Amino acid sequence: MLGAPVVAGGIGLTQLAEEAHAQPSKIRYAKETASVCPYCAVGCGLLVYTQYGKVVNIEGDPENPINEGSLCPKGGSLLQLANSPDRLTKPLYRAPYAKEWEEVSWNWALGKIAENIKKSRDASFTSTNQKGETVNRTEGIASVGSAALDNEECYVYQKFLRGLGLVYIEHQARI
Repeated sequence: MLGAPVVAGGIGLTQLAEEAHAQPSKIRYAKETASVCPYCAVGCGLLVYTQYGKVVNIEGDPENPINEGSLCPKGGSLLQLANSPDRLTKPLYRAPYAKEWEEVSWNWALGKIAENIKKSRDASFTSTNQKGETVNRTEGIASVGSAALDNEECYVYQKFLRGLGLVYIEHQARI
């Protein structure tokens, strides 16, 4: 009952509330995109707001059944991570035996990754085992998945890896 006399006393709390609602929202014209927190294997849902190609706000997704809109301190700091001037935005490559990293294009980096996968797969591919049974596998490549992937992305990623013949597939949530 303490609040009733304060409002009745005319202190102007209703006026303060109206002024708070009168300010335009920072994310009013931003594009909202649902995402998953990249930190741990819990898979908290995020709402990421972008405007003019820049992340302007990140908050917990209240409709996500895992976190129901809440975020841990790491998840709460994602906006700082996304907008940090120290964040890498281009791939870096260090040639074998080189001491320095060099900035390369995404096309070059993806081509180099594909080339290395093909070379390793071709060198370690086994079509049959010692008993003569068809196995079609490669033991020269392994994969450790990321907690930043949702179930659907993990499914597609595993299908891709199994298509290459990988046997050693692990996920961060199990490590």
